[in-house]
Amino acid sequence: SQRSRLNRPAPAGLRLAGFALGALWTSPNTLLGLVAGVAGMPFGARARISRRELALVFDRFPWGPRGALTLGTVILVSADGLDVACATYEHAAGRCRHPNVRLGDHERAHVLQYLLLGPLFLPVYFACGGVGVRNPFERAADRYALRGRGWWPGRR
Repeated sequence: SQRSRLNRPAPAGLRLAGFALGALWTSPNTLLGLVAGVAGMPFGARARISRRELALVFDRFPWGPRGALTLGTVILVSADGLDVACATYEHAAGRCRHPNVRLGDHERAHVLQYLLLGPLFLPVYFACGGVGVRNPFERAADRYALRGRGWWPGRR
């Protein structure tokens, strides 16, 4: 059926080509993340590649918010890694009760969002309200972390 064909994953070659194009498109954001991550290394940040998160991850990042920040295909995380349980934005705001989610799953959704929007991600993200429960990009990342799908705002 038409619906089942739409739900099938794309062939590996097509996914790789899409990732490569998205990585190139979001490279200005990734460069910001690389500069920040490398600047944090003398203060204890450790770099590693995470295939699961589709990103270069800087663990033990010394500055910024407690938790993580994604810039392009770079994730800056204050903890020893991304296998940390965290509350969803809606749960933390008291809007509903969700189980905790894995921080890495939430941040992977942001990597996917960056791959699509590239250099437009940050202006669009902040135009949608910045960090917080009202931002549809944060709610979509929480939904993706909860269910493993729906990383784009508005998709269920």
